[in-house]
Amino acid sequence: MNYLKKGLVAALALAVAGPVAAQDKVLTIAGSGGVVKEIGEKIFIPVFKEETGWDTNFVVAEGKTMLEVESMLKAGKMLYDVMEVSASDYPVGVAKGLLAPIDYAKLDPENKLPKAAKKEFGVVSATYSTVLVQNLGKNPEGKKIESWADFWDTETFPGPRSLRKMPQYNLEFALIADGVPMDQVYEVLATEEGMDRAFAKLDEIKDDIVVWWESGAQSVQLLSDGEVFYSTTYNGRVGKLQESGIPVEIVWNGGVLHTSHVGIPTDAPNYDAALDYIRIRTMRPDLEAAYIKELPYPNFAPGLFDSLPEDLAKTMPTYPANAELQFVADEGFWAERLDAVRERFDEWLLQ
Repeated sequence: MNYLKKGLVAALALAVAGPVAAQDKVLTIAGSGGVVKEIGEKIFIPVFKEETGWDTNFVVAEGKTMLEVESMLKAGKMLYDVMEVSASDYPVGVAKGLLAPIDYAKLDPENKLPKAAKKEFGVVSATYSTVLVQNLGKNPEGKKIESWADFWDTETFPGPRSLRKMPQYNLEFALIADGVPMDQVYEVLATEEGMDRAFAKLDEIKDDIVVWWESGAQSVQLLSDGEVFYSTTYNGRVGKLQESGIPVEIVWNGGVLHTSHVGIPTDAPNYDAALDYIRIRTMRPDLEAAYIKELPYPNFAPGLFDSLPEDLAKTMPTYPANAELQFVADEGFWAERLDAVRERFDEWLLQ
């Protein structure tokens, strides 16, 4: 191991062990800082401590967790027990063997978690969706957009539109508009013919995309100002528009569900305690209800929506009626292809 990696592991060892060296039962958690850390420590950590007798040590490792875990494994000293795993990090962790398999026989012996929440190397801890939003006040009388095919139908639904300035998800939406079933989108897009088909479908709508948005804030501002009638955006931003009096509505059909996870690094020193934490983090509907009232990024905690007001529950991407209309983003697909496809997409925009 080179000196850089030795130094990284040594520094992490000091950071992890420093304030808790005298304690025996300490679970070390690596994850995001800021408000995510603040809300998580307020809601989940006290329950974990009370129910297990374990203390916790939270290490802010946002954006570099996988590098740190890889270095620890090579050094033969894993310092983390549990880690937040972003959608883009998950395929990297799996490919490099950085994540331990989740023992669902121990975590979920009664099989309460839905299949969508259970990956081999991680449990879904939070979600959000990229969805189509329509301004109902701009629709033809008596008509509403209900699908990506409708978004592409500029004769029935005329008006300016917006999409994010990136290939991923736009290409999936294009194929769905062209009749590809959601569960076959990535299979089709993985072929040269499928990729050509998606770009050809985007050709049909290109002239009606008046702005290619580059931030979530921009996407909702375009809708708020009336500069566009229809746009993709993130589901969590739509409520503010509605509260301001803009008559917008989410079209969940064909939306893309983005997932982040909580996992256990390979050779974690406290695997069983880590499972206990994951159970509390992902399977307690009472705690998750408290969490999403602070941050609208729900998971699949069994019974979650039984404890929420119906009007709030229906705004969540994992609400069963919404979830079944969406497909899950395949970040592994894009990890392998994004650079090449991005180059083609950027050239296509200039044509």
